[in-house]
Amino acid sequence: MSRRSRAAVARSAGGDRTLTVVLGLVLVAAAVLALLVGYGVFGVFRAQRPLIDPLLVEWVTAHTGATRWIAVGIGVVLFLLGLWWTLRSLRPEPRPDVSLSEVPGERLTVEHSAICDAVRADAETIDGVSRARVRLVGGPQRPALRIALTLVEGTDVRDVWADLDGRVLARAREAFSVSALPTAVRLELDATSAPTPARVE
Repeated sequence: MSRRSRAAVARSAGGDRTLTVVLGLVLVAAAVLALLVGYGVFGVFRAQRPLIDPLLVEWVTAHTGATRWIAVGIGVVLFLLGLWWTLRSLRPEPRPDVSLSEVPGERLTVEHSAICDAVRADAETIDGVSRARVRLVGGPQRPALRIALTLVEGTDVRDVWADLDGRVLARAREAFSVSALPTAVRLELDATSAPTPARVE
C-alpha cells in the first residue's frame, strides 16, 4: 500500500513513531553505556567510581543557586517539549484545499468544503445510498478521499460500488486531473430505513 493510500485509510502516525523510536534509541544507548562502564569495559578504575562524579558533586554543592536554575530550565524545556508533542498528536487532521492550476504564476485553488460537498451530493444520488459523508485528506498536490456511505437495507453493495467508482470517483479524478485518487470507502447499513424495491432485469 502506497503512502497516499495509507493517508486515505487513516491519519499517519509516522511523526509520533519516529520521535518515539529516537527517544527509545537514546535511552537504550545510555543504558548500554552504563552497563559497559559498570562491567569495567572502559577500565576497572572508572567502573569503581561513583555514579555521579565527585567533582560534579562539589560544584553542585558550591553553586546551589546556579544548579537550581539549571534544573528549573531543564524542567521547563522538557515540559514545553512534552506539551508540544501532546498538542501535535491531538491537533485536528489538516483539510487541504486543492490546487488545480499547473501553469506557473497562476493560482487556481478549490476549497476543501466545496470539494467534499460536490462529491457528497454526487454520492447521494447513487441508488440505495441514503446518506454520504466525505472528507478530503492528504496534501494539496496529492489529495485522498474518505467516504462513508449509509446504505438502505436490501441494497446491492456491488451496484453501489460500481456506480461509486465508475461515476462519482471518475468525476473526481477528472476534476483533479489525476489518473489515481486514493479513496477509503466505509459502508454502513441504515436498518431503520425501508428496503428498496427489487429491480427487475
